[in-house]
Amino acid sequence: MKSFFQFLRETASQQAARLGLEGDGHGGWYKDGEFVAKTEKGQLKFYNKRQRVGKQDPPQSEKEKNLSAPSSAPAPEAEKQEMKPPEVEKTKGTLTVAFGRFNPPTTGHEKLLDTVASNSDEGDYIIVPSRSQDKKKNPLDADTKVSIMRQMYPKHSEKIVNDAQNRTIFDVLKKAHMDGYANVRIIGGGDRVAEFEKLSSNYNGKLYQFDNVEVRSAGDRDPDAEGTEGMSASKQRKAAAENDFESFRKGVPSSMDDKAAKMLFNTLRKAMKVNEGWSLWEIAPKFDWKNLRENYIADKVFQLGTLVENLNTGFVGKIIRRGTNHLICVTEDNFMFKSWIKDVTEAKKYSEVHMSSTEREPGKPNTLVGTDGFRKHVEKMTPGATTYGQQFINKYRKK
Repeated sequence: MKSFFQFLRETASQQAARLGLEGDGHGGWYKDGEFVAKTEKGQLKFYNKRQRVGKQDPPQSEKEKNLSAPSSAPAPEAEKQEMKPPEVEKTKGTLTVAFGRFNPPTTGHEKLLDTVASNSDEGDYIIVPSRSQDKKKNPLDADTKVSIMRQMYPKHSEKIVNDAQNRTIFDVLKKAHMDGYANVRIIGGGDRVAEFEKLSSNYNGKLYQFDNVEVRSAGDRDPDAEGTEGMSASKQRKAAAENDFESFRKGVPSSMDDKAAKMLFNTLRKAMKVNEGWSLWEIAPKFDWKNLRENYIADKVFQLGTLVENLNTGFVGKIIRRGTNHLICVTEDNFMFKSWIKDVTEAKKYSEVHMSSTEREPGKPNTLVGTDGFRKHVEKMTPGATTYGQQFINKYRKK
């Protein structure tokens, strides 16, 4: 049996392997899906080994505190390696970006687009609708959504990007880096600024390289306010589910006439499949937080191991920890992200028929490691590959 001092001389990976822990690729170690320790200065530092899902984390025992003592042992080479983006000549200034769901687009989003334009440098900005789609929170598919947005917001039409490669905010930033931008400015709702700020800054120099990454707020939204200030996609989905066209019409910009607004209303209802029944906490959780919380605590939604998509960033990952009202998830590329339960939706799993395809379904790249489809997808994104560069040509033009 190894002594305590022998244990301390082991590297974090060796300690974790001996204890049967699983790593997340970012220094975190888990046991049966629960966070146990993290790598600090080449050693394991234990945290909350006896924690329970949904409950307050217990204090460390004396043994755990002792095992987490600092050590001078060097970190293994694999842990020293850092991601580094490809070097690209910076020929452009600042690109201003808005990444969002827009499902459905509303008068409130029109204010966001105007804010993006006014905060841009010489009109250099893009609006990137996410590719998320499900019948509850994201009923409109990306192509339909973009088409409606270009009709709703004609003065921003040329800036609205419809690109299947823009699955996440990282995809958008990596493309801006490859396109030679020196800086990026991200515009988002007040409740999303902190999330975008943390993610975009943490990976600058790893996935992309900018001299400056700035995040600005488009303002906080008051759900109880009348008019544009209180308008949201959640209200529009609720109105569609309740077959309340009068309320729905208030959230559609005047650039669309009544006939077009009614067509959008019907399209939304059909996509939501309201005839099959619906629950408010599923289609608009901000208006029924209590029932969402009750279903979550009862473990009826978002169980450990479930694939979910963060609706603000587009990240898809497996749930590895359930907090009181949040989830800790890890993507297939080993990126860890945290999401409030109101900001996620369960993602679709891969099927055998899509193993060799570059897309597991329209607009959703195949990222299942080990398949031919994943290889083809990576080849498109890899410098030197035969197909490299195709997605970077005129990628911001209207399609």
